[in-house]
Amino acid sequence: MANASRQAAWEYWGAELKRRREESGLTQEALGRQVFVSGGYIGQFEQAIRKPQLDVALRIDEVLQTDGFFERTWRKLIDDQRYPDYFAAVVELERVTTRICEFAPTVVPGLLQTAEYARAVTVAANPFATEEFVKEKVSARLERADILKGPMRPEYWAVLHETVLRIPVGGPAAMAAQLEHIAKLVRQRNLLVAVLPYSAGAHAYMTGTLKLMEFADAPPTAYTETEFSGNLLDDPAVVKQAQRAYDLLRVAALSPEASLALIESAAEDFRRCASTT
Repeated sequence: MANASRQAAWEYWGAELKRRREESGLTQEALGRQVFVSGGYIGQFEQAIRKPQLDVALRIDEVLQTDGFFERTWRKLIDDQRYPDYFAAVVELERVTTRICEFAPTVVPGLLQTAEYARAVTVAANPFATEEFVKEKVSARLERADILKGPMRPEYWAVLHETVLRIPVGGPAAMAAQLEHIAKLVRQRNLLVAVLPYSAGAHAYMTGTLKLMEFADAPPTAYTETEFSGNLLDDPAVVKQAQRAYDLLRVAALSPEASLALIESAAEDFRRCASTT
């Protein structure tokens, strides 16, 4: 489903929510209380500014007695087989975010991956997959990066652990190209990156990747991910904790200038290695 048609479908979802809520005689605040979100969130759902999580759609069906309508349409809209179930909602949010702050402990974030790097990661995780499957996954990952292009792109901050710079994903040549790609984005001012060096030792977030997303007309959201699952978090107290952890990571990281120098140095090391093999 193209982005424009998907957004139109979410607008229909929101319009139906508003219509059925009003038919039930409920205000946004009253419905929000019954499904355990704020009235403001209900308003954002109705305007298709923000997409609800599945558990909220299920509770809406229960309160409004809509016979599973909102669950079924939610699943149809979110169901993009190119992404794991737990990540599809994040892709939708990335398209409307104004700022992304991301921490990557071992792998280059998907929004920054080159085709060769994405292919190597995909094949490593799916060694028996068909070539069609691999191409589809890589294409989906590169498509996500389109949000970083154009005048409406979000502000993007990334903290990369030094491990990300040292693992030769796809081989030395592919890794050199990947790091050069990141350096190019930094020089073009599409990205602000800080490297957390080995010398930093223990750090504030040791359990996986962390992504913070901010929006023009909605509260911020945090997303955490480990190897086989992810959690989209919008509880204000939890998001505040995640933001604090990210702030501590940035404080412990190298300056942007030193980080860029380290990235370019690592790229050169890989490039020399590739030329001798």
